[in-house]
Amino acid sequence: MDSTAPDRPSPALPAHRNGGAPAPAGHGHAASVVGSDAELLATALPFLEAGLREGDLVVLACPDDTTALICDALGEQATRVESEQRMTLLGSRAPDALTMCRRYLERASTGATGRLRVVAGIDFGSDPADWHEGQRFESVYNRLLGDAPASAICVYDRRRLPDQVIDSAAATHPVLVRGAQWSVSAVFQDPVLYVPSLPIPREPAEDGAPLFVVEDARSLPGLRHQLGAVLAARVPDRDQREDLHLAAAEIAANAFRHGVPPVGARVWADADTVVCAISDRGTSWGDPFSGFLPAHGFDLSHGGMGLWLARKLWDHVDVLPGSDGLTVRLSSRLR
Repeated sequence: MDSTAPDRPSPALPAHRNGGAPAPAGHGHAASVVGSDAELLATALPFLEAGLREGDLVVLACPDDTTALICDALGEQATRVESEQRMTLLGSRAPDALTMCRRYLERASTGATGRLRVVAGIDFGSDPADWHEGQRFESVYNRLLGDAPASAICVYDRRRLPDQVIDSAAATHPVLVRGAQWSVSAVFQDPVLYVPSLPIPREPAEDGAPLFVVEDARSLPGLRHQLGAVLAARVPDRDQREDLHLAAAEIAANAFRHGVPPVGARVWADADTVVCAISDRGTSWGDPFSGFLPAHGFDLSHGGMGLWLARKLWDHVDVLPGSDGLTVRLSSRLR
């Protein structure tokens, strides 16, 4: 399958850094764990006010209540701060959030400092599968946008987040912030190591027999038709059905064009979820960042958008290399 790396990788990051050492205040991809409004404001306000003084493009990507809290504390300065939830998984899937970040970076490049400054309120939802997706996004950000002229504090609020998500903050952010103190994280992990180490959530539907199985699909058009038929029978929402079929067909096309036969597929579904796994015998696997950006850049006429499209249209996309080949596992909640 086509697992080409994104067009613009950042330099390699170390697997670990020495914790406790001071880090340059206001620079980098940082996390702050808070447990009260006072702690949140003690971290966010100095960072935002410094950005406003310096002329950065300053953005809040937070839940509505957090945005209101911060803007109230900023007073008149809040009129110079923008709000955009789609820069995070609050309002987008990962590829769209990264695209929104790039748009804001382009805008920031024309400003006084050329820098973007963001406070993001982390909330991955209540489903462990979504926690996994959020942890992966925060990790790959370091490689895909880590060298961009941007500074971000991701706020992890103990009052709204489960322990597993809180605990992931230090592993997915090279810098930790508490109040005005910035320090490197002792347990930050290189995304190349961290992302593959995440356990793959299993949907209850996968415990039963698949609704559809083909071990050796004879042709791409035939497999597309079969996948369309099974999705039509189990996905009631027409728009969602068409989106899921489009992306699954693109993954199947990758398998036929770039993989090693035989190409196989399986589909599971229950009242809540649909899962589709497409596999071939190839062993080519680029890196954990495939599909977060188009493989050949944003001129989509060059192709390379199969995994990118899948990440945009399915809730969860996992690329699973194994001794007998490569599987792309897609899953989504039904609307």
